Amino acid sequence: MGVDDQNLGVLIIGAGAAGLCMAAQLELAGRSDFVVLEKSDGVGGTWRDNSYPDSGCDVPSHLYSFSFAPNPRWSRKWAKQPEILEYFESLPQRFGFADRIRFGVEVTEATWSEDECCWTVRTTDDSTLRAKVLVNGLGQLNVPHVPDIVGLETFEGVRFHSARWNHDHDLAGERVGVIGVGASAIQFVPPVARQAGHLTLFQRTPNYVVPKPDREFRAWELAAFSHLPALRRAYRWWTYWRLESKFNLMRRDSALGRLLQKRVDQELSKLADDRLPREVLVPDYPPGCRRLLISNDWYPTLLRENVTVTDSGVERITPDGVVTADGVLHELDTLIFGTGFATTEFLTPLKITGAGGVDLNEAWSDGAVAYLGLSVPRFPNMFILYGPNTNLGHNSILFMIEQQVSYVLAALEQLERRGARAIDVTSGAQQRWDAEIRERSASTVWAGDCSSWYKTADGRITNNWVGHTTEYRRRLHTPDWGDWRFQR
Repeated sequence: MGVDDQNLGVLIIGAGAAGLCMAAQLELAGRSDFVVLEKSDGVGGTWRDNSYPDSGCDVPSHLYSFSFAPNPRWSRKWAKQPEILEYFESLPQRFGFADRIRFGVEVTEATWSEDECCWTVRTTDDSTLRAKVLVNGLGQLNVPHVPDIVGLETFEGVRFHSARWNHDHDLAGERVGVIGVGASAIQFVPPVARQAGHLTLFQRTPNYVVPKPDREFRAWELAAFSHLPALRRAYRWWTYWRLESKFNLMRRDSALGRLLQKRVDQELSKLADDRLPREVLVPDYPPGCRRLLISNDWYPTLLRENVTVTDSGVERITPDGVVTADGVLHELDTLIFGTGFATTEFLTPLKITGAGGVDLNEAWSDGAVAYLGLSVPRFPNMFILYGPNTNLGHNSILFMIEQQVSYVLAALEQLERRGARAIDVTSGAQQRWDAEIRERSASTVWAGDCSSWYKTADGRITNNWVGHTTEYRRRLHTPDWGDWRFQR
């Protein structure tokens, strides 16, 4: 079925998890006047990008899937990237919106027309689309971050970011350096270490890495999940509540945090020696301040004879390798960046212009903030999925995305019911929300003295939700339409 590019009901940017959820729910609601624009050649977002060795999710698979699109055939408790990507790739056909996704189309700017009450969206192929409602599904993990290091361009070896893995390059026997030891590196470093002649890890701060009780599902378990939907749903909810209870770890100076910190200190101190000093292994900040990681082969990898860990700090890069702050040149053949994403630069690099010509980047110059993580004043009919302060440190982000999509659908229904042409959140509601987020953030472990991708350079926490996911669900399930302005 064709869709009129100049008279769209909803335009969705991005075919990652958030965009696919929005499209599926629109389809289920009988709304077919939408398109999804995706800059790559396929769906999946971060799970298409992050194809590095041993890539996977740190949320159990039966919870890292949408409640309305269960997958009884997950092969293991924590599925790997190919299986996760296959799941997301199945959704367009499963829900009948495959023909409304346009690949290879990157949005450059979106402008609100106050006279016509619609968004004009321009793309890199010089096409123009007009839609009543704009939904941004870019998320927080879509723009790879490579630090600006002196001499980076002079390096004569092979270099790449983990989210842009060079699968054509053979690492066997090479001298490999990895800058950044976050969530991605925790996964790809062990298999790289098994291939490389020597691996050097350039680490600023050690992480909390706890065991991962992963295994393949047994044949009888797979059969039960397929034939007993109630059992599968019970397993999903059991997983949800088990993770939800861990939010207590995210409270500042929590008893659970102190207990875990003491236990980690005791166990890792046993591994310390002259080659792996205690300060390289044991974090000096409370657990949860940075992302808590799970792995069974991280510490065995650090103990390998062909692995060196340095925390001296990267000073500069030369044609031959990396020079650390202690003056040592680490000669390398390949340099891999495990430095994550530009997480606090939401919707980068889009230029979005709202009512009265206000630029979203300027509105967020002091840090991104959005009411419920969804909407910004003076940007009518625009919604953000996986927006500011909706990330989690303890549970599944797909749960949060489902709540957001339900709220957007409710807002669209209100538009029609009231005969309005546009809806945007009031400045007062935004200010109250911002004040609440700031106040509650101060009582979380993320406000501690550690660097993380959860906050800006000046310490403002822009990424994480400050409470239980049950609270977020409750607040979105019962909208206060008095916080919104309807334009007739």
